Amino acid sequence: MKPINTSALASAFRGLRLGGASPLRKIRAPIQRQATALYAARRLQNARAFSTTPAAFGTWLEPSIDRKKKMAKGRPRVATGGSTKGTTVMWGDYGLRMVDHHRRISAKSLKMAEDTIKNRLRGEKYRLYKRKNCNIGVFVSGNDMRMGKGKGSFDHWATRIAVSQIVFEIRGKIHEAIVRDAFRLAGNKLPGQWEFAKKGDPPMVGITKLDGVTLEDLKRPRRQVAPPEMLEASSSTSVTEPGSKSEAARSP
Repeated sequence: MKPINTSALASAFRGLRLGGASPLRKIRAPIQRQATALYAARRLQNARAFSTTPAAFGTWLEPSIDRKKKMAKGRPRVATGGSTKGTTVMWGDYGLRMVDHHRRISAKSLKMAEDTIKNRLRGEKYRLYKRKNCNIGVFVSGNDMRMGKGKGSFDHWATRIAVSQIVFEIRGKIHEAIVRDAFRLAGNKLPGQWEFAKKGDPPMVGITKLDGVTLEDLKRPRRQVAPPEMLEASSSTSVTEPGSKSEAARSP
């Protein structure tokens, strides 16, 4: 009996081995990925608002930020020398602007103002834009707490709003008088004083409207500086203050 050549058997088995990826596997893989993505989208679409599961991305009233991380009270960030950021209507036709003083507004107040606008504009075709995001956590300690017991526990979310910044914008086929009334009712629900703004209005620096005035003009000194020649002439002359005697009166 002849001896069996092992190399010939190995090459024969190697030729019978299937490839790494058959055409059937190549077709099945993208179908499985699409089915998984469709199932995940349906789960997010059918998710209930009162579910106990945490939100995946958060909203403009409650961001996906760790509540245990303490935050300082702080003030709105405004560039040194003034800034016009956020003081004009960008996406809509009308806006609601704060005009008195910068402050911190809670998410509850903003939600109440949003509901007021939606109730007033019920049945109208419009789109509401929110220019602010409640990303500041407010921590409050309980009553009758002694000093030095820590910052306190989380209470609610809030946002910092600088003076003359736009909070809400509206765009749609609505009469201006109706939008004015809706923003008036929303301003009554919010702290501070508010005014109605339209697209194309000049920007503001603080409480000053840049209507015919530029930011460079505001940065210039308001007092006219005299030329050097006049300053030298005025410094060389002696000035007699009221109530003092001159040199001629002092001499006998």
